[in-house]
Amino acid sequence: MVILSSVFKRFGSLVAVDDVSFTINKGEYFALLGPNGAGKTTTVKMILDFVRPTSGSIVINGLPSNNHLSRAGIGFCGENHRIPPHLTGRRYCRRLASLAGMDKKKAETKIEALMELVGMTGKENLEARTYSKGMAQRVALAGALVADPKLLILDEPVSGLDPIGIREVRAILEGLRAKGVTVILNSHLLSEVEKICDTAAIMKNGRILVKDRLSAIAGGSETLEDVFVRLVKDPNA
Repeated sequence: MVILSSVFKRFGSLVAVDDVSFTINKGEYFALLGPNGAGKTTTVKMILDFVRPTSGSIVINGLPSNNHLSRAGIGFCGENHRIPPHLTGRRYCRRLASLAGMDKKKAETKIEALMELVGMTGKENLEARTYSKGMAQRVALAGALVADPKLLILDEPVSGLDPIGIREVRAILEGLRAKGVTVILNSHLLSEVEKICDTAAIMKNGRILVKDRLSAIAGGSETLEDVFVRLVKDPNA
C-alpha cells in the first residue's frame, strides 16, 4: 500500500506538487495522469525518495519513504532510462540482480526468462550503445522486473515502442496483475491506461483534479481522453 498525505514539493518559489493526497492499495493498477509540468514525475520521484517532500508524508507498506527498507520490493522503469553504454542488456540486469542480493544462478535463470518476455532474446549480449530507444526501454523494463517487485513504478514505459511493443508491454502487465503486483503508471497514452488501469488521478499545476476508479471518471459518451482534455483546459481547474 502507498499512502501520500498532504504532500507538497517546492523548488524555490515554484510549487511543483501542491497538497497531494491519495492511497494506492495492494494489487491496484493506478495511473497518474496530467499534462507536461503537472507534477507527475516529481510525485513519482518522491515516492522513490529520489527527492524529498517539502512537507507531508509518504508511506510505503507501513514504512516512511525515506526509510531505505521501504524501497525493498520496488521496481522502477523511467522514461528515457539510461543504461551505461558499455553494458550489455544481460550485464545490466546482472548488476541489478546483484544489488538486490539475488543468488547468481537464480539471477541467470531469471534474466533469460525476462529477455524472452520483453522480446530481447538474441540481443541481450549487445552493448547498450547499439540499442534503439525501443530496445533500451525493453531492457529497462526487464531490469525493473528482475527482483520480482511487489510494487512496479513505470514512467512512460512504452516510450519509443512500436504498436507491437506496446501490446507486449500490456500483456506483461496483465500477467503481473495475476501475481498481485501493484502498478503505478505515469503515461500520456490514455488509450492504454484505459485498458490496463483500475484507478487514476489527473493532475494539473501540481494539484489532483480528480482521483477515482476509471469507470467513474469516464463513462457513457466520454472517454478518458475527453475527460482529461476537459479538465486540463478548464482555466478554473
